[in-house]
Amino acid sequence: MTVRNVTRPNQLVDEVHHALWAELTQAGDGAGARADIEGRVRALIGEREPLAPHHLIETVIAEVMARVDGLGPLHEFGTDESVSEIMVNGDGHVWLERSGELVRTGRLLDADSVDHLVRRLAASVGRRIDFTNPSVDVRLHDGSRLHAIIPPLAIDGPCVTIRRFRAAAPHLDELASPRAAELLRRAVSNQETVIIAGGTSSGKTTLLNALVGEIDRDARIVTIEDAAELRLPGRHVVRLETRRPSEGAAEVTLRELTRHALRMRPDRIICGEMRGPEALDLIQAMNTGHRGSMSTVHANTPVDVMRRIETMMLLADAELPLSAIRDQLRSCIDLVVMMRREVTGARRVSTIAAIPNEPSDVWAVEAMYDAGQAGDR
Repeated sequence: MTVRNVTRPNQLVDEVHHALWAELTQAGDGAGARADIEGRVRALIGEREPLAPHHLIETVIAEVMARVDGLGPLHEFGTDESVSEIMVNGDGHVWLERSGELVRTGRLLDADSVDHLVRRLAASVGRRIDFTNPSVDVRLHDGSRLHAIIPPLAIDGPCVTIRRFRAAAPHLDELASPRAAELLRRAVSNQETVIIAGGTSSGKTTLLNALVGEIDRDARIVTIEDAAELRLPGRHVVRLETRRPSEGAAEVTLRELTRHALRMRPDRIICGEMRGPEALDLIQAMNTGHRGSMSTVHANTPVDVMRRIETMMLLADAELPLSAIRDQLRSCIDLVVMMRREVTGARRVSTIAAIPNEPSDVWAVEAMYDAGQAGDR
């Protein structure tokens, strides 16, 4: 029998977890209750380290169970505060976004392990993923957002993306220059309606979190999101989240949640992202006493933001005259803030533009801040 150096428990944790994971993968779903799994972990430790002291056994059990209950073979990345995104490609290679940069790890997972992990994580929040329902997009218990897609949609094998969030909401000064931060704080204080835009992973939701943190803590805020990502510090916050259709449960859309929010006496409505017909309800709400509301949208320029929102409003009511839509947008949207992901991976405010409330056949914006110019106005 080989006697292990028990002062190095990490190797034992890896071995026990690997053996347990192989057993759970082979057993499939319904591998047993937590107490049964914990008993098997204890047995596996005994097989490998029969003379291990009590404190080591308990340490290894706690670590292995954390991996089983959490991200399994991805556990070590889930505990790394510098990691904001964990990605598993169809070939099994694990990639990370760490401190704003994409890096490839040395970890390689087989398809069965990825499939088992995805099914377990989805089941933990009452969802399922299988051949008939080959994708899932959910919020996990720790607030992380899981997106997974499996064959036949993912041709090369199951693909997983897990977006993690900082425990503490970011501060506005981390995302904007002093001049930009001053403009944004003034806008929040004056209850101006702000739309945040940018590309994927440019920091839109991060800035939204920071701006909402500037709102009076006693204001009644209602949030509506596809997957709850906002972490608001106020004392009077109501959080609403959409639901996708599943067995025995009807779909609840952002548009339905917007209508619910209007009946809840909000001071401000915060929409995680406008992406469809709910834009009509949100804009009408902003025009009827809910000033200071905020949302995000995918777009490349302030003018593109306005064009995209008017298109979304037309999706909700194709018979509504375009001139009426533009009048509503001009009267309620005060600022468009563009976010940019820099080469270093940092997310920063790049542009702040005001929307003049003046009738026109074309969209015009007034630049208030441009990070690319030497003299910010």
